[in-house]
Amino acid sequence: MSVKLLLGSYTRNAGTGIYQTTLDVEKKQLAQPSAYITAGNPTYLAVSQAKRLYSVLAEKDAGGLVAYDLADFNAPKLINKSVQPGSSPAYVAVDEARQLVYSAKYHSGQLLIHRVLPDGGLELVTTVTDHGHGPKPEQDGAHVHFADLTPDQRLVTCDLGTDEVHTYDVTADGQVTEVAVYQTAAGFGPRHIVFHPTAPIAYLAGELGSAVEVLNYDATTGRFTHLQTIATIPAEHTTHNGAAAIRISADGRFLYVSNRGHDSLAGFAIKADYSLKLQQLIATEGEFPRDFAFDPTEKFVVCANQNTSNLTLFARDAKTGKLSLLQKDIACTEPVCVRFLNF
Repeated sequence: MSVKLLLGSYTRNAGTGIYQTTLDVEKKQLAQPSAYITAGNPTYLAVSQAKRLYSVLAEKDAGGLVAYDLADFNAPKLINKSVQPGSSPAYVAVDEARQLVYSAKYHSGQLLIHRVLPDGGLELVTTVTDHGHGPKPEQDGAHVHFADLTPDQRLVTCDLGTDEVHTYDVTADGQVTEVAVYQTAAGFGPRHIVFHPTAPIAYLAGELGSAVEVLNYDATTGRFTHLQTIATIPAEHTTHNGAAAIRISADGRFLYVSNRGHDSLAGFAIKADYSLKLQQLIATEGEFPRDFAFDPTEKFVVCANQNTSNLTLFARDAKTGKLSLLQKDIACTEPVCVRFLNF
C-alpha cells in the first residue's frame, strides 16, 4: 500500500516548485520525489476535502496564494491566483465549514482571509494587520506566522514579532472579531500551535525561545492561560536554533517539534495533567528541518531538511512515541513543507 504526499519548497536555486512522492507503508520506503507543479516558492500547502490544493506563491514583487484542482491527480489544473504586492505568506489553511482559506503574511504582519469560489478558486475578502514588536532582532515588527482553527472553530493566529496569540470569532463570509489576545514570554516568538484532541489544552511552539508553552484554552472566552514552558533543545546547545513545526499524535499522548540548528526532532510524552516531558531528541540526518508530518496511520514521520535538500523517513512507535530512522538522504531541492494526501 502506498500513500501520496506533496512537498512544498523554495525555488531560489535549482528547485521547480511542488514535488510529489509516495510512501510504501509495507516496504517502509519513501520513493524518490519528482516534479509535480511548477510554481515560485510554494513554501506551504493545504489540501481541501474537495481535492483542491492551495499553495503559497511568489511572483516577482508580489506574493499570495494559488489554487489547483487535483481531481485528476496526474493532471493538476490551475484554477486561479490571488496575489498582492509584497512578500508571500508563510502559512495557509482551509476552513471546510465556512469554505474559507486563511493565510499568514509573515513580513507584513497580516492575516488574509479568502473565500472559496464555486470552482475552488480564491477571492480575498478580509485583511487584518498586526502592529507592535518584541525585544529580539527578529521581532522588529509584527510577523504573523500561523492562522488556523481552534477545536471550537474560532480562528487563532501566532505573531512571532509581537509575542502574541490572537483569537477571533469568524462569520460565514470571512469577517473577524478579536475576542482575546495571549501574551507569551518576551522573545518567545510564537510560530505554530496545536490543540489536544480531547482536552482544552494547546501547545505553542516558540521559534525564538526554542521552547513549547503548554496553555489552557477556554472555549467560552477564547482565552489562553499559561501552564508550563519546556525547552526543545538541551541546555548545552548554545548556538543558533529555531523551533519550527509542531505536531501532536491523534491519541493525545505524544508531541513533536523540529529544531532548526540543533537539527533534531524533539519528542515529548504528554502526561496525565497534559504537561510535557522530553523523552527523545533524534537527529534529522540533515540541516534546518523546517517541517515534518505523520502519515495517515501515524506509524511513519517524514521530515524535510531545507538546507541539505533531503528528506528523512522515521518509524514511529505508537506505544512509546519514539522515532527510529528508516531512510535518509532522499534528494529533494530545498523542501520546507510535507503534506500527506488521503486520496
